[in-house]
Amino acid sequence: MRLIYRRLLSLTAPFAIAVAATFSTGPAAAACQCVCMNGSVEAVCSSSIDIEPICPPRICPIVPPSVRPIDPPRVPPVGTNRCRSEQVWNGEEYEWVEICR
Repeated sequence: MRLIYRRLLSLTAPFAIAVAATFSTGPAAAACQCVCMNGSVEAVCSSSIDIEPICPPRICPIVPPSVRPIDPPRVPPVGTNRCRSEQVWNGEEYEWVEICR
């Protein structure tokens, strides 16, 4: 009986350590969000390696007419091809935000 208990303990110890390490890393931050961008719902992620979620359909406010700001030439972050200014709904109004894809 004692041998079975030791064997079971040796098999479950690595699993218990992995579970404890996973849950003790602190609060998780949402890396991707579904936002209204230019009048339609799109996924926006903070990192290029994050997997974009499938956004549920919803009605976005109408985009007011405005002039797109001039995008300064720059090298996009690693993992992206280009950056451009897009109008993103912040909960109260659309604001111009730089989006890199």
